[in-house]
Amino acid sequence: MDITCTRCGSTRAGFERPPFPGAIGTRIQAEICTECWAQWLKQQTMLINHYGLNLMDPQARTFLTRNMEAFLFKSGAQQSVDTTKQGTIAW
Repeated sequence: MDITCTRCGSTRAGFERPPFPGAIGTRIQAEICTECWAQWLKQQTMLINHYGLNLMDPQARTFLTRNMEAFLFKSGAQQSVDTTKQGTIAW
């Protein structure tokens, strides 16, 4: 199924089912193409590795979710990799 992606503006392949749990996953399925999602996954991996995130930590998951929303929907402040804060996600 093709969708018009709200991130890139192109009409591309969408998702058959939400790629993320909850309401945000449903929104991603409806508004984001698979190509932009793949770009997010690369960004997410970079953030996890750079900040040494433990995904069992609720604060780390919140940090990634906020960055995902900013990256995909251009809402809020997206975290660029700040080399002075390597190993911490304090904001």
